[in-house]
Amino acid sequence: MKSDSYKDAGVDIDKAQELLSRVKAKISETRRPEMLSPIGGFGGLFQIDLSKHKNPVLVSSVDGVGTKLMIAMMMDKFDTVGKDIVNHCVNDISVQGAEPIYFMDYIGIGKLRSPLYEDVLAGIADACSAAGCAVLGGETAEMPGMYGDDFDLVGSITGIVEKDDLITGERIRPEHIAVAVASNGLHTNGYSLARRVLFEKRGYTVDTPLGDTGETIGNALLKPHICYWSAVKALLASQVSLDGVAHITGGGLYDNVPRVLPDGVDVEFDSTALPVPPICSLIVREGGIGFDESYRVFNMGFGMVFFVPAADADETLAICENNGFQAAICGKTTKGSRNVRISDSV
Repeated sequence: MKSDSYKDAGVDIDKAQELLSRVKAKISETRRPEMLSPIGGFGGLFQIDLSKHKNPVLVSSVDGVGTKLMIAMMMDKFDTVGKDIVNHCVNDISVQGAEPIYFMDYIGIGKLRSPLYEDVLAGIADACSAAGCAVLGGETAEMPGMYGDDFDLVGSITGIVEKDDLITGERIRPEHIAVAVASNGLHTNGYSLARRVLFEKRGYTVDTPLGDTGETIGNALLKPHICYWSAVKALLASQVSLDGVAHITGGGLYDNVPRVLPDGVDVEFDSTALPVPPICSLIVREGGIGFDESYRVFNMGFGMVFFVPAADADETLAICENNGFQAAICGKTTKGSRNVRISDSV
């Protein structure tokens, strides 16, 4: 009688090592001098440089790509979702002024396959390199019977900021200006509704042209989440008083902006300040989605919002644009109770 093996049960340890070896060099390019161990140890070691940081605060976040992964599988295209998870996590800690220092990933998958695995990890490495963030380690779990042909992608990130430099939103007052930086599409939120409207109800496919944009619906849905760290970093190095930052993810403007508002402050937004990405317009139109629901589920073109004193608004716009971002004044703060109002014009 032939004895059973792990491979017979659907888990190929050798294949995992083989596929990882193909991208180890690229991952190693993200190395920072504070790292004390090579990738592959039981735990990643990272020593804080106390000659650079006097009163450091570590800022951590964890997130997943969500059902955007289903679009990647529909298109058999996996070179962007690794960037998605890194950029989303970097943005989440940058709103508090934290420099991203290391990132760790988790991939849960039914059966390891190439080039999916290498493409995902290469995307992670590329995004980390662009943000100056080390890939400190990760975990891949092959779980036949759990995921089938699907997979999940999760990332955790740690950043560092001097305690006195933390951006908390506490300095936001009525008459502050809100400056929005544009998104390029859904980023990593709203995909369950997008799939229901576009594919289940309307019968579109990932190959359906998106109007006259020259791209397909699938390509528009797979555009990587933009990383805004370079804009935040430049603003922090300037004379601008960056008093609050909101990353516009799930919950849209309505749910994310109040997270940085102090008591006694409301915000009035102009929905026309930035163009709505064509893919968002298509979903809203074809789904008959109401205004408030649209701005709660999707970012609707608002990727990140900076709150600055009125005197700093023009410089904030210039810094964003000089770093390659489309930005616009999108609203102002008023007296209130941490509420968000969005209209066609302020």
